Amino acid sequence: MNQLQAMRVFTRVVDLASFNLAARQLGMSAAAVTRSVGTLEAHLNMRLLNRTTRSLSLTDVGREYLDGCRAIIEKLDEMESNLLETTRDPQGTLRIAAPMTFATAGLGGLLAAYRAQHPRVDFDVTTYDTPIDLVEGGFDVSFSDDRRLANSSLVSRTLIRMDELTVASPSYLARHGSPRDPAALSRHGLLTVSDGSSRAWEFADTDGVYRVNTGSALTASSSAMVRVAALNHMGIALLPMPIIAEDLARGTLVPVLEQFEISGGTRQVSILYSGRNYLSMRVRSFIDFAVAQYRAPDRPVALRAAA
Repeated sequence: MNQLQAMRVFTRVVDLASFNLAARQLGMSAAAVTRSVGTLEAHLNMRLLNRTTRSLSLTDVGREYLDGCRAIIEKLDEMESNLLETTRDPQGTLRIAAPMTFATAGLGGLLAAYRAQHPRVDFDVTTYDTPIDLVEGGFDVSFSDDRRLANSSLVSRTLIRMDELTVASPSYLARHGSPRDPAALSRHGLLTVSDGSSRAWEFADTDGVYRVNTGSALTASSSAMVRVAALNHMGIALLPMPIIAEDLARGTLVPVLEQFEISGGTRQVSILYSGRNYLSMRVRSFIDFAVAQYRAPDRPVALRAAA
């Protein structure tokens, strides 16, 4: 028995709470994963996992053994990574997941800048509009905003804040008029991103807070779709600044209700990664690079760095 390999398999099964998911991420068959854990239990002459058809749970002994496995694996991986770091640059493929809004606004430039320094690293990027399972997807790193709850097993580091703005096309406003206050929005077509956040917009000024129900004209899971609808004069939209910056500069979209503050009108974009296992050199270097890039003082206002 390769005990170290069996310890790695056991740890992954516990992290994912699934033999099948562990097999998929490790590139093994489900039978091989089950056999590996069973062989480890036989070697130790003790049960590490309680198994039912629907769930897995650690025994008391298994919980103690898991802590020891983590310490050994992380120490060994750290030793090997430190040795390799002195002899080669980061290389291989980084699997990345990112919301469509961030992917179209800032991710491309970040990847280009990183690859200019590390040309032997390639990227496999998955974009999404609705939440996806980052652990099951087997991504090395992912980006998310604060309107999508991060998996509790992931480490989250805030990179930037993206302001949001209510906008409409000049043609739409010429036909329907420009609202003077949030109450007037009830007479307009509203274009909404259905990303799991509230189905209402909130505005505030010195007189109080105004809540407006949304989605009267269009509801879509994609910010890009809502932007296209606004450009085609369908109504008033609330969108992140990065994806409408060029539209505002060209005048194809114009701000609406600028005198009111948008409650919750700022999204925090974070980079997420697993904190349970020691990170490979390419993953660690990319994380450090991303944090350094977005926290630099010369970032554009539309992608304002987090404090």
